[in-house]
Amino acid sequence: MTAFSVLDLSPVTEGSDAAQSLRNTLDLAQHAERWGYTRYWLAEHHSMPGIASAATAVVIGHVAAGTSRIRVGAGGVMLPNHSPLVIAEQFGTLASLFPGRIDLGLGRAPGSDQATARAMRRSLSSGDAFPQDVVELLQYFEPALPSQTVRAVPGEGLDVPVWILGSSLFGAQLAAALGLPYAFASHFAPAQMMEAIALYRAQFRPSKRLDKPYVMLAYSVFAADDVDEAELLATSMQQAFVNLRSGHPTRLPPPVKDYMKQLPPPYRAMLESSRQCSVSGTGDMVRSALADFIAQTGADEVMLTCAMFDHDARLRSFEIAAEASRGL
Repeated sequence: MTAFSVLDLSPVTEGSDAAQSLRNTLDLAQHAERWGYTRYWLAEHHSMPGIASAATAVVIGHVAAGTSRIRVGAGGVMLPNHSPLVIAEQFGTLASLFPGRIDLGLGRAPGSDQATARAMRRSLSSGDAFPQDVVELLQYFEPALPSQTVRAVPGEGLDVPVWILGSSLFGAQLAAALGLPYAFASHFAPAQMMEAIALYRAQFRPSKRLDKPYVMLAYSVFAADDVDEAELLATSMQQAFVNLRSGHPTRLPPPVKDYMKQLPPPYRAMLESSRQCSVSGTGDMVRSALADFIAQTGADEVMLTCAMFDHDARLRSFEIAAEASRGL
């Protein structure tokens, strides 16, 4: 059976603040644990008014401390923003506090605009060293050698699963070469999904971390007990996506009726493209869409994501999705 998990950006809604968003994140994680989801991931983004998960390791600790069984991790940490040693120490600390429950997904994008990336990195060339940084980070989780000068404490000798994240062919090739599990951001960049999956599986080299390819794909689900309600609830995320792509990121706005009809054709086409890995509807519709998606891709795991203005509606969406996904 395919595993199902949750990706959360800890959305900040209009009229609210980060404190409430982080409380909502923990509440959703606690529900997700009860509903049987496999893992709960948070993503690193910076300088975005609508996302409260910038200090990703801190939020992971918050969620892991408030749950007991579900795996918690980063989907992902944007490694070029950090030194590999610091990330090894952070996730070594998390793995020491919450043994057997912490995942580390790594991406090479900045998770921000260029000005913000420059403010964090001071140099924009560090993304070019991503493969070398991943290898360095993996080494910090190995048992320390007697002659080793730089050590990750906590970190060394700990089993922290490391994933490569991507939205293009680059990440697929790297994950395959290093023998690591691969997570593709199909929820917002589906264009190269099938090619990336095929490339990863064809080029995969078994490693001591993973003996065969493992693919996780992201999928947006906006579920409700009524189709019209589900489509209305989805418009908050649609607005946020358009605002981001047009260079004006905002807090998550309330739903707008017939939003797609109000958009100029270029923005409508952009949304239609991103909705290739998305469903808005009832439980039966969600189950059918997920079954088709798994049949098409052969995904080992599907990570569901959903941002809604109303927290209770978001909870209900993930509950419906959990019910719909059982046995798939």
